Amino acid sequence: MATAGKVIRCRAAVAWAPGKPLSVEEVEVAPPKAGEVRIKIVATSICHTDDHVLKGSLQKVEFPVIPGHEGAGIVESIGQGVTSVKPGDKVIPLCLPQCGECSFCQNPESNYCQKTHLSEPQNLLPDKTSRFTCKGKQIHHYLWISTFAEYTVVPEYAVAKIDAAAPLDKVCLIACGFSTGYGAAINTAKVKPGSTCAIFGLGGVGLSVVMGCKAAGAARIIAVDINKDKFAKARELGATDCINPQDFKKPIQEVLTEMTGQGVDYSFEAIGHADTMIAALASCNASTGVCVMVGELDSGAKISTDPVLLLTGRTWKGTLLGGWKTRECIPKLVSSYLEGKFNSDLLITHTLPFAKVNEGFELLRAGKSIRTVLLF
Repeated sequence: MATAGKVIRCRAAVAWAPGKPLSVEEVEVAPPKAGEVRIKIVATSICHTDDHVLKGSLQKVEFPVIPGHEGAGIVESIGQGVTSVKPGDKVIPLCLPQCGECSFCQNPESNYCQKTHLSEPQNLLPDKTSRFTCKGKQIHHYLWISTFAEYTVVPEYAVAKIDAAAPLDKVCLIACGFSTGYGAAINTAKVKPGSTCAIFGLGGVGLSVVMGCKAAGAARIIAVDINKDKFAKARELGATDCINPQDFKKPIQEVLTEMTGQGVDYSFEAIGHADTMIAALASCNASTGVCVMVGELDSGAKISTDPVLLLTGRTWKGTLLGGWKTRECIPKLVSSYLEGKFNSDLLITHTLPFAKVNEGFELLRAGKSIRTVLLF
């Protein structure tokens, strides 16, 4: 492309400081260095984790920063040595890399990677420099992918090439939210046909858990949220029961245990609050129940619980991006989407031009949206 090797000036949403709205600015995006890919982002959706970034509740994020991690785009140019993608390819930037070389990547049962932000900071690219500047200042990357920018530069092992037929304004959800929830049910919990499931939190991720439980053949899917406006969508996606904890005097774990006799087979927490994590754990069967932690707690948060909950035999597990090995599985999920195996489009409630990014966050905070897709 004519822009290859040159600095590109384009729009991006910059968070200059925690607690402030995003500011749409003109930024300079440097060309990719060796092993890097520069991507023209076509669509990006808003995930709750981006809101945690803006509030400053995630420890490892440095300001000023360009957030966004649920995007899809087209390769504009590649750095030296890049072989898996070429200019013009449709791609999804990955918030969980797959370097292919660490012991985690080489373990077929793991989807963790030593290069993830939980092992090393991703505020700068691996060579410890940024590709973004604005008003003469260096701007930090977020999870290496910063999809709230018209162009972004990403390490090759954090990029997945997808089917050329994929609609980028729809499959951007597969970058994070949909895959996380759907995979939590299918891969992490391994929900069995005929089982009973409870999902705490009916945002984009929680509703994707509902879809995963349905796809796995669960007989009863109980959706739990304090916002009853989410129930119609939950039922549409497969929930058999919808309950609001505020309608009961007793703790929700007792309500669920009474509803099911012995507690549910699988419970999922897709909010990121310590109290609902405990409620979800206590809601599953004392002996064979599996509770999956999907939501991300604020950094520094602690959970204290009665160890007897685990002593009786319960399993408590976490999941990162639904257990998918990202570079291998994200393209397969896009192909499944194109084959009609699931309809993640049902999670998209709003589509806005990129300039209205702050409006998208207002919809999220007000509980009025599931996923808002921003178009450049």
